Amino acid sequence: MENALLTVEKIERYLLITSKARTKATPITANKDEEKKLSIMLRMCDDYTSDARHFLASGNLIDAFGAINYAHAWIDAAVKIGFLDGHDDDILFTLP
Repeated sequence: MENALLTVEKIERYLLITSKARTKATPITANKDEEKKLSIMLRMCDDYTSDARHFLASGNLIDAFGAINYAHAWIDAAVKIGFLDGHDDDILFTLP
């Protein structure tokens, strides 16, 4: 039942994974419109990551966990639709 526990360490692990994904993924947009959309998606990722850190610092592990998962989902979505290159890393990303 230990895996069912939400801990500070687990949140920190997810923050690290999302940080690695944010760093590894590189833009492959085809035009200015896609660049603008990707910029919005990455901003959402960064904002949710910031929220996760805030919730973690406040001791609110449930909202921290939710926020970091939303953050990673924005990166994952950008890879999936072809705005970011995940460099064939099927650990950090859901590849197209």
